[in-house]
Parts: sequence; structure tokens; C-alpha cells
Amino acid sequence: MKEKEKSTLKTLALCKSHQIWQMHIFPLLISSLLVSLFLLFLSYSSCSSCSSSSSSSSSSLTLSLSAAAHSDPCSGKYLYIYDLPDKFNAGILRDCLAMFPWVDMCPYVANMGLGPHINETGSVLTETGWHITNQWVLEVIFHNRIRQYECLTDNSSQADVFFVPYYVGLDTGRKLWRQNISLQERDSLLVEVMQLLKSRPEWLAKGGRDHFILSGRATWDLRREDDGGNQWGGKLLTLPEVKNMTVLLIESCPWENDNEFAIPYPTNFHPSNESQVVTWQAKVRSTNRPWLFSFAGARRPGQAGSIRDQLFDQCLKSTRCKLLDCVSAGSNCDIPVTTMSLFQSSSFCLQPPGDTPTRRSAFDSMLAGCIPVFFTPHSAYTQYKWYLPNNYSEYSVYIPDNEVREGRVSIEEVLLKYSEEEIGNMKEKVISMIPTLIYKDPNYKLDSVRDAFDVAVDGVLRRVKSIIGN
Repeated sequence: MKEKEKSTLKTLALCKSHQIWQMHIFPLLISSLLVSLFLLFLSYSSCSSCSSSSSSSSSSLTLSLSAAAHSDPCSGKYLYIYDLPDKFNAGILRDCLAMFPWVDMCPYVANMGLGPHINETGSVLTETGWHITNQWVLEVIFHNRIRQYECLTDNSSQADVFFVPYYVGLDTGRKLWRQNISLQERDSLLVEVMQLLKSRPEWLAKGGRDHFILSGRATWDLRREDDGGNQWGGKLLTLPEVKNMTVLLIESCPWENDNEFAIPYPTNFHPSNESQVVTWQAKVRSTNRPWLFSFAGARRPGQAGSIRDQLFDQCLKSTRCKLLDCVSAGSNCDIPVTTMSLFQSSSFCLQPPGDTPTRRSAFDSMLAGCIPVFFTPHSAYTQYKWYLPNNYSEYSVYIPDNEVREGRVSIEEVLLKYSEEEIGNMKEKVISMIPTLIYKDPNYKLDSVRDAFDVAVDGVLRRVKSIIGN
């Protein structure tokens, strides 16, 4: 066979072979490839579905947990009360005869700290909710109120804040006038309770930053620097450990420590239901006020810088001022009916500093719907920031004490510049603040009214959250 023919036959054979591959083998390969791709697609779809299902399940779980947290009204508000030996609280009350050398405190620490009921209210007070309450017993009232807090927990690992029920103000106060007691003995219970706290895992977890304590005395009674000489007060506020805590007091030192917060002095009104609050507000709103201004107190002739002599003199010279001299015979300033009658009959009530910048009388007067007149910012404006409006002119009048001391201002002339409308608006603001300036009766649960205790606990929770987070 010629070479050309052989070549032609070879080419034909190759072409035939290729044709056979195209006709039979190639379709099989394509089919196999398509099946493989289809199976791969199914596998991918299945995995995507699994992933989507897993993601969906995870999201659902997250949403469920979030919903569960939001459905718990106590989330972020759980409070744990230390169960201290009673020598730190109830035992101190049993020593009530020794609390003050000139006052029998036993009747005042009774009845959960509210003191005796007032039965003779006359036309001055409403019929229920009134007690003779001492200004130094807030620790007792607060401790009994906190036992009714709606978000208490016995599980310390669940707690957001921790309360230390040590009556440090009453404990320190009962030792201040004892001549035969050393400064170390004065602070013995304080040192002991701090050692107890520092040994607890609850304290060690955050170094006490989620703990708080309360004192019914002013800051100046609890900041002794050292144990030398015959110094005044205890040293609660100078202890390094306490600087981590939140400390509630009836008067703070805001320019010294940022962990001190002032809460209202206790008044004599402790309602047990909402209607008592509403009835009292209606009463002071409608009462007749014949006096432009008034002052209840005593002169302080030996107190450097005091303006009380000037207040006495200005009030006595004015026909628009009513004076209650608390050192004169028969003044009865310790009887709530007497002081509340004065405050209810006045549009403005003078509130100068006493032994310290703040006064319980300021809260008594506001309870009566009387507009307070302050003479130093430290009587209210730098103190009760959780309670009083930032714009102090909404509810009070400020007259600088140096202008009074130097005789450069007439209090009557300042107050006469306020119109009836302005006085009415300020009085209404004061009356609207009454619920959060009083402490409810701890014997009753009163969810419909938020009182000074509720505001204090909310403030502590906010502060702890800002320091350590959720």
C-alpha cells in the first residue's frame, strides 16, 4: 500500500476513533460531571442550611436570653444585705440610754426608728402618718425600709450592690461625750466590721466598689484624721477601704470625697399609703399663709461667722416675719405641731447654717410647702443632687450670707420682689417634691409612692454601674 493511502487510512481511523469518543465517551463524562456538580450543589445547600439553622438557633437563643433579662424587673437591681452580728446594729439600739448624755433616745429608736406616734394633730397635721422622729435615727429607718426592697437576694453572687447595716453614726455618737473612752475604743466596732468585710469573697471580688453604707450623722462627725489628741468624731470616711464604697449621709463633703452622697434628713411624716401623701399635699397647697417669711431657731452668739443674730434682728423689725425662738421658755420647737404650724403659715422659711451647713428644718419647711431661703450653697445646692432641681431658683431663694452679715441686704425687700405668680409656682414645685423628700413607714409596703429611700437606692445602683459596668 502506498504511503499516501496508509496516511489517509490512519487519519480516517483517528477521526473514527474521535467520532466514537464524541458519540459515546464524551456524553458519559459530561453526565458524570453533571451528577458530581449536582451532588456538590446538594451538599453545599445542605451545609448552608445547617449553617443558617445554627445561626438562627444562636440568634434565637440570644434573643431569648435578652428577653429573659428584660422580663426580670430586678435585672441589674439585685441587692444583698449583710447579715452582721447584732452588736453592729440592734445591739447599739439596746444601748439607747447612752446615745446622748442629755436625751433619752430609747423612745426615738423604737417603732423601726420612727419614734412615738403623734395622736394630737389638731388642725395642723393630718390624722395619720405622723411621728416624733429624731433627726439622728436615719440608719434605723433605712435598715428597716431596705428589708422591704423588692429586689433583695440571698444569693450574693446574683447581687448588683451590697448594703452594710452597721449603725456607724449611732455607734460613733454614743461615744463622743464619754470622757473615759479612748479614740481607739471609739472606732473599735468600725475596725471590726471592716476586717469582717475584707475577709468576705463578696468584698474581695471588686474591692468594695459595689458596697454601700449609711450614716445618720453629718460627714464632719466621721472624718477624724488620726488618733492623736482629743479629736472630734470617728474615722469612717478616712479609712482607705471605705473610699471604694458609696457612703450615704445626711450631709456630705462634696469637695473632699467623690464617694459621699447626701440624702434627706428624716422628717416626722411617714405615710403608710398613697392617700396620706395626696391628702397632705392638698392640705399644704390650700393653707392660708399670712406671713411673708419666718424663722425657727436660736441665736448663736458664740459661733464665728453665724448670721443668726442678723436674722433675728431683721425678723423682729419686720411686720411680715414670724419668729420662733427655740431657746425661749415654752417655745416647744421639738414638738412637730409647733414648727409645722409656723411653716404652714409662711410663704418663705429662712434656713441658715446651724452647727453644720445643712439643717433638718429645711426638709421640715419644704414638707409644709414653705419655700426655703438659703444663705450658703452648701446648705442644699452642693448636697442633695439626687433630690433637688439643678435650677435652685425653681424651688428656693438664695441670699449670700456675707451680704446679711455686713448689713447690705434686707431679706424682706428681697422677698417682696417676688410676684404672687412666682411664689405660687415655687410653692407648687416644693409641694411636688414632697414624696421623694420623706421616708415611708417601713411597716407597710407602698409601691405607688417613690420616697427618699427609693431615690437613694437608685442613685447607688447608677453609681456602681458607672464604676464597674453591668
